[in-house]
Amino acid sequence: MFKRLFACLLLIVSTSVAQADKPLIPAPPQLAATAYLLIDAHTGQVLVEHDADKQIPPASLTKMMTSYIVSEELEKGAIKEQDMVNISEKAWRKGGSKMFVKVGDKVPVIDLLRGVIVQSGNDASIALAEYVSGSEEVFAEVMNQQAQLLGMQDTHFVNATGWPAEGHVTTARDLGKLARALIQDHPDHYALYSEKYFRFNGINQPNRNRLLWRDPAVDGIKTGHTEEAGFCLVASAVKRGMRLISVIVGTDSDEKRAAETQKLLAYGFRYYQTHKVYGSNDVLQTERVWGGKVDSVGVAVKNDVFVTIPRGGEESIKADLIIDGELKAPLAKGQQVGKVVVTLDGETVADVPAVVAEDVEEAGFFKRLWDSIKRFVMGFFE
Repeated sequence: MFKRLFACLLLIVSTSVAQADKPLIPAPPQLAATAYLLIDAHTGQVLVEHDADKQIPPASLTKMMTSYIVSEELEKGAIKEQDMVNISEKAWRKGGSKMFVKVGDKVPVIDLLRGVIVQSGNDASIALAEYVSGSEEVFAEVMNQQAQLLGMQDTHFVNATGWPAEGHVTTARDLGKLARALIQDHPDHYALYSEKYFRFNGINQPNRNRLLWRDPAVDGIKTGHTEEAGFCLVASAVKRGMRLISVIVGTDSDEKRAAETQKLLAYGFRYYQTHKVYGSNDVLQTERVWGGKVDSVGVAVKNDVFVTIPRGGEESIKADLIIDGELKAPLAKGQQVGKVVVTLDGETVADVPAVVAEDVEEAGFFKRLWDSIKRFVMGFFE
C-alpha cells in the first residue's frame, strides 16, 4: 500500500516538475485588422494567424511580386541593372503613387526597382513590366505563373501595381510565402526594402513603412493601401538570430497598420525562438557500408535544420536518424539514405533527408566477396 502511494506521489511530483519546466505562452494578441499572419522566416512555421486564407485585394503589396520577378530576371542574366528602360505614355499617365518618370525618359532598371520598392511607384512598376514582358498584361501572366511556383494557390494578379481590378486577389498566407521567397531567394535586392529614402529627378521620397524608423530590427517589406483593401503592411524583422515575417491587411489607418504589426512582432520575439538543430553537412553518425573501398561513411543533413520552439524549450527537442536499410557501395556524396525526424514534445516539427557525407567507391571483386561472406555469416546471429 505504502509503495503504491509513494509511486503515485512520485508521478504527481514528476508531472508537476515537467509542467513547471514547460514554457508558458499566452494567447496571441487580437488585432484590429481584416486578416493577419505571423511566421518564422527560417522554418515557415505559422505562429499566429487570423483569416489567413481569406481572399483580399493586395493593393501595392502586389509590387512585392513585381520586384521578385525583376530580381529573377536579373539573376538569370536576361536583363541587367544598368539597362536603360524607355518610359511609355501608359507608365507616365498611371495615377496613384509615383516615381515621377516622364514619357521618353530612359531610366536604369535598378533605379526603377528602387522606385517600385521605396517609392511604391505605379509608373515604375508598369515600366519594368513592359521592359521584362513587352506589356503589363503579359507580365501579369508571368506573375501568376510565379505565384503557382511559390505555392500561392489563392492568388491571382491582373496588373503589376495593385491598382483595383476585378479578380486581383491574394491572401495573408500567400503574401507570407512571397515575403519569405523575397528574403531567401534574392537577399541582395531584398536589402533595397530597408532603404528609407530614394531621390529621383530631384524629388526625395520616403519609404512608407513607418517601422523602418521606429524599430531597428525591421528591414522591410512593403505597405499597401486602397479604399477596398484598407491599410496593409508586410513586415520583417530580425532579433537574436530569429527572423519573423508579419502580414497585416485591412486596418483603418497608416498608424494602425504600423502599431498592429509591432504588437504581432513583439509577441513572436517574446515567446518563440528559432533553434538550429543541425548545420549543413554536420555528420550525425557513421554507418557500415558493404562492398565499398571503405567500410563506413558519415551520414549528414544536406541543409541547415531549423525548428521554431517556445523560448527556452530546447530540452523538449528530440531528433531521430532513420536509415533506409543497409548501405551498399557505390554511394555518391549527397545521396539520400534515410531521414532525420525532429520532434518537440512528441510532435514532429521537421522531417528532412539524411545523406551520405562523401563518395564511397565500389570495392574490387575480392573485397566485395569478403563482405558478402561476412554478411552471410552475420545473418545467422541476427
